[in-house]
Amino acid sequence: MLVRYFLLLLSCLLAGSASAALKDDYLIPEQAFVFSARAIDSRSVALHWEIAPGYHLYRERISIASPSAQAQWSPLSLPAGTDRFDPNFNKTMAIYEKSLDLEVHFKSGMASLPLTVNWQGCADAGLCYAPASAELQVALTGLGAAANLVTSGTAGVTPAPVMPAAPVAADPIAAALTGGNLLRTLGVFWLAGLLLSFTPCVLPMVPILSSLIAGQAGPTSRLRGFLLALAYSLGMALVYAGFGVAAGLAGEGLAAALQNPWVLGGFAMLLTTLALSMFGCYDLQMPACIQQRASGWSNRFRGGSYAGVFLMGGVSALVVGPCVAAPLAGALVYISQTGDVVLGGLALFAMALGMAVPLLLVGLSAGSLLPRAGAWMERVRQLFGMLLLGVAIWMVTPVLPVPLQMLLWAGWLLAAAAWLGLFGSAQHGAALAGRAGAAGLAILAVILLVGAASGGRSVLQPLAHWRGQGTPADPGALRVSRVANSAALDAALATAYQQGQPVMLDFYADWCVACKEFDSITFRDPAVQKRLAGVRILQADVTANTVDDKALLKRFKLFGPPGMVFFSASAAGLVSHKVIGYQAPGEFLASLDRAAIP
Repeated sequence: MLVRYFLLLLSCLLAGSASAALKDDYLIPEQAFVFSARAIDSRSVALHWEIAPGYHLYRERISIASPSAQAQWSPLSLPAGTDRFDPNFNKTMAIYEKSLDLEVHFKSGMASLPLTVNWQGCADAGLCYAPASAELQVALTGLGAAANLVTSGTAGVTPAPVMPAAPVAADPIAAALTGGNLLRTLGVFWLAGLLLSFTPCVLPMVPILSSLIAGQAGPTSRLRGFLLALAYSLGMALVYAGFGVAAGLAGEGLAAALQNPWVLGGFAMLLTTLALSMFGCYDLQMPACIQQRASGWSNRFRGGSYAGVFLMGGVSALVVGPCVAAPLAGALVYISQTGDVVLGGLALFAMALGMAVPLLLVGLSAGSLLPRAGAWMERVRQLFGMLLLGVAIWMVTPVLPVPLQMLLWAGWLLAAAAWLGLFGSAQHGAALAGRAGAAGLAILAVILLVGAASGGRSVLQPLAHWRGQGTPADPGALRVSRVANSAALDAALATAYQQGQPVMLDFYADWCVACKEFDSITFRDPAVQKRLAGVRILQADVTANTVDDKALLKRFKLFGPPGMVFFSASAAGLVSHKVIGYQAPGEFLASLDRAAIP
């Protein structure tokens, strides 16, 4: 049992970190696509791109140019690449992953020439970078002999600071940490821990952990029971604080490594293996020799001593760990970006204390509040198995084609429907409710199957392609004003502030499919249109990727569209909220709430 939960802790923690990395920890362009060049001889130049795991370059977006009329070269011989349907351009495109090598052969030798190299790439998780370029001054010295390439100029993409790994719109846990109020931060995490203490994987452990706390013959007084529970809880809390800070210090490097599809697939297999064990397919047990040593070590501390219970509390942090992956990932996101390990450690300590509240109550009751074991615990274990299977699928979706994602989620929904009793007999109210829920899941599964078979391109909108997704938004539905540069934006913000209007700045590009999803789905929603009726909507079209476009993106720490920046009506130029990536109408309405849009 202990090894099972230890593995669950490890895999769920890494899953949380990986998902955070895939969704939010986008690399800056210079790190996602590392470009270099060197001379082969007086007529040839070798270009090289090192492509980070989880990112790709587009074959047709790679080109070279030169302002010099004397610079002439043979047609580029680009590798074939891998064909993949790309929703950003709504067609199948050849892409490059891992690395790309390209040679440019000039028709005549030259001592020196200016050369511009252009490219564009995207992250597999959804973010599409603006077109990039490098301005090179090629120095081919010693005509007829090999030479070095000297670059006098830098990549055309202005280096932007790394955007927060979990912006306010994407991770409320990280948002709470960045609020700057220590008491508020600790309160948020304590409340999160309290809620986690009632989840299916923690609550069934209460009687087991409480028996370890008691660990003595004869009755236990309420005061002593409470103090033992407190010692146990402090041990657990300290382990979480130390473990969270240590993981946070290595967070960025760990996140980058976990973007590898093989790593994600390996942990998804581990989660699937653990899930099957939850259904009784087999038992995962620690080797007998290790079990005997652990049992002997544990028995030495089971005399009810505070020190022994404190140590056992630290060990139990590994047991209840699977339930804290999401909030722990949020804390690690903040720690890895700011380096504020003290605040992160305190937050995790507070969360562990919140998780310990039921234990403290059980200790105060001297064991009288212990729940009784029964058949319900078997159902809870099976429920946890279903959740683990869902996490395994969710973990690998960024590296799978959309139709396969739909098939996997459809299979998971059908399995969940069967587990809820879709094909069983309903003889009482609870069974009827379960079958009703199972029927709903089965309907969703059928919709996903139809979407996969008919060419759907979105798991969340499997049938959206049937209603002409990507068509222009209704004219006049939302009044939008274009801003071309920072000066125009500042002028528009000043006018809106004088009129007491909040502002939404929308970053858009013609090649951004998520931008078109906003236009065709989210911004067509009547509830969204009603909420935005009193908002001054500005749009920055960064399709051309001009110097002004890059400056606007850099100003708000964005790498590309879609991105929404909200400005408060009560303070000129104050950013109240930020949205990165596509959001469906319901999610976008919640973002409007966080942006204080009435």
